[in-house]
Amino acid sequence: MGLQTATSKRYKPNSAFISSERGSHQMKRFSMTSALFPARLAFAALTFVLAVANPMVLAQAASSQSKATADESSVAAPELIQPKELARIVESPKGVKPLIFQVGYRVLYQQAHITDSEYIGPASQPEGIQRLRKRVQGLPHTQYIVVYCGCCPWSKCPNIILAYNELRTLGFHNVKALYIAENFGKDRLDKGYAVAKGE
Repeated sequence: MGLQTATSKRYKPNSAFISSERGSHQMKRFSMTSALFPARLAFAALTFVLAVANPMVLAQAASSQSKATADESSVAAPELIQPKELARIVESPKGVKPLIFQVGYRVLYQQAHITDSEYIGPASQPEGIQRLRKRVQGLPHTQYIVVYCGCCPWSKCPNIILAYNELRTLGFHNVKALYIAENFGKDRLDKGYAVAKGE
C-alpha cells in the first residue's frame, strides 16, 4: 500500500506544468500565424491585381495584333492595274482619266515617263512623301489616282508600296498601283506603249 502511494505520487502529472506548456505552444502557434498574415494578405492582393489586369493586358495585346495584321494586309495587297489596261485608259478619248504620279527617281522620269504623268519623287524619301501630300491636298477622296515607279523589279521597289499606302492613309480609296514586273523600260517601252521624255 505504501509502495502504491509512493508510485502514484512519483508519476502524478504536474497540471500546472502541462497547462504552462500548452499555453506556450498555443502562443507559438499564434505568433507564427500572426507573422504569416501580412504575407498571405500581400499574396491575396497580388492575385486580385493580376486577375483584374490580365483581361486588360489580353485585350491590348489582341488590339495590337489586329492592327498589325491589318497593316500587313494593306502592305501586302495593294490594288493593282496592269500596264496594258492603263495604256488603254490613257489613250482612249473617252472615260475618266486618272491622275498618274511617278513616285520614282527624277533621272528615270526625264528619260521616259507615262504621257501626262506627274513627277512626285521617290516615296522612300521624306521629300517625296511631302510632295505627294502637298499634291493631293484639297482633292476629293474619290479622285482616281495611279502611282508607279519602275526603277526595278516589283518585289524590290522601295517606292511604290509606300506611295500607295500613304494615299490610302490620307483617305483616298480610288488608288491603284501600276504593276511593273521588271522595270519601266522592259514592261512599257519595249512593248510600244506611249511615253514622253524630259520634264
